[in-house]
Amino acid sequence: MSVKVLMVCLGNICRSPLAEGILQAKLPNNYIVDSAGTANYHVGTAPDKRSVVTARKFGVDISQQKCRQITKSDFENFDHIYVMDTSNYKNVLAIAPNEAAKQKVKVILNELHPDKNLEVPDPYYGDMQGFEHVYKLLDEVCEVIAAKIKS
Repeated sequence: MSVKVLMVCLGNICRSPLAEGILQAKLPNNYIVDSAGTANYHVGTAPDKRSVVTARKFGVDISQQKCRQITKSDFENFDHIYVMDTSNYKNVLAIAPNEAAKQKVKVILNELHPDKNLEVPDPYYGDMQGFEHVYKLLDEVCEVIAAKIKS
C-alpha cells in the first residue's frame, strides 16, 4: 500500500503545486502526492507561471499539474494533508467529515518547527524572490516529510 499526501493552499497555483512537485521528487514513484486549493478560483488551470519557472530552476517539473479544489473524498483518499497556513487549516478542518479526518490535517511548517504554526507566505502578489523563498522553505520541510514517510 502506498502512502498518499495532499498539499493544500488557497488557490492551488503557487505554494501547494510547488510542495507537490518537491515532495514527489523526493519520494519513490509508488508514493502519491497531489495538491488542491481551498478556493475554486483556478480549477482546471496550470500553476502560476512563476511557480513553474521557479520549480524548473531547481530541477522540478510542475508544468503538467492542474489546479483543483479540495473535496470531502480527499479525506478518505489521502493519509496526510498538509496546509500552507492557518487560514487554509481552518478551511480544511471546516469540511472534514469527522474527527479521524481532522487528525490527518497539519500545518506544513510544524514538521520543522513543531507547534509554532508558522506559515508558508503566499508569493502571489510579490516578485520572483518570493517564489524562490517559498521554494526553499518547502524544499527544507519536504526533506523532513519524505524521511518520515519513508521510515
